[in-house]
Amino acid sequence: MILVLRALGIGDLATAVPALRGLRAAHPQEELALAAPAWLGPLAALVGGIDRLVDVPDLTRRDWSDLGQHPTLAVNLHGRGPQSHRLLRAARPRRMLAFACPAAGQPDGPQWTAREHEVHRWCRMLRWYGIAADPADLALPRPAAGSHPTGATVIHPGAKAAERRWPVDRFAAVAGALAGRGHRVVLTGSAAERPIARAVAAAAGLPDTAVLAGTTDVGGLATLVAHARLLISGDTGAGHLATAFGTPSVLLFGPTPPQEWGPPPDRGPHRVLWAGPRPPGPAGQVDPALAEISPADVLRAVVG
Repeated sequence: MILVLRALGIGDLATAVPALRGLRAAHPQEELALAAPAWLGPLAALVGGIDRLVDVPDLTRRDWSDLGQHPTLAVNLHGRGPQSHRLLRAARPRRMLAFACPAAGQPDGPQWTAREHEVHRWCRMLRWYGIAADPADLALPRPAAGSHPTGATVIHPGAKAAERRWPVDRFAAVAGALAGRGHRVVLTGSAAERPIARAVAAAAGLPDTAVLAGTTDVGGLATLVAHARLLISGDTGAGHLATAFGTPSVLLFGPTPPQEWGPPPDRGPHRVLWAGPRPPGPAGQVDPALAEISPADVLRAVVG
């Protein structure tokens, strides 16, 4: 069994797809278990080649007794250590692939490089160990639409960190303008982000039925983005879904450069807005680079 650690979120899993597929191709007969949050199950199913999802929501897991065996190979696609390295070593694998971290008992391995694009980082790590991984292999199969809206313009106003959250009034200005152009606008997000989505809808003059935040799981969000006319969001997992499905997008970046987390420049109809780099602002407030982006900038980037 190969145990792969990526106990993070939507964008983190999406950017690890090439590495996961490289591991699958290199070890076609081995069971591949992905250690990640259970709620990512629908997205993991779209990646393909993952035989089992082991629920690991963070790095506080106590033991690996539910695996039923010790892995022949453990792969750290989570971070540079030491905590993530130690967590995997607790599973007692025969061998581990990871970035060098002597403090965690990993003296050998490639060196961690700051400011590297997240997709290339993990492909480079695997290449160091002789495993090929294509950083362009990001596409996910489009799930059936089912009862989800198709052809909608999806606006995803939330973000985990306040520094990456564009102001509500600006999202509302964009949503209202696009609705005026004939776009069917829907607002997505987690249950915790539903108040933000409702505030955007109210300020934009949209009905409450346009607010889908908190009503879909990750599979539903993926389906919405896969069948959308357009996605507008900050630097969040929704943007990585647009990259995976080839959905046109306008993505707003702030504290993190798009060169590290944005869509590849040659991949599909994605427009990235970034006014950085800028000195960081106060903690808990919108990043200065993101604050420089205006609704007019976003509307100019929208085609159609």
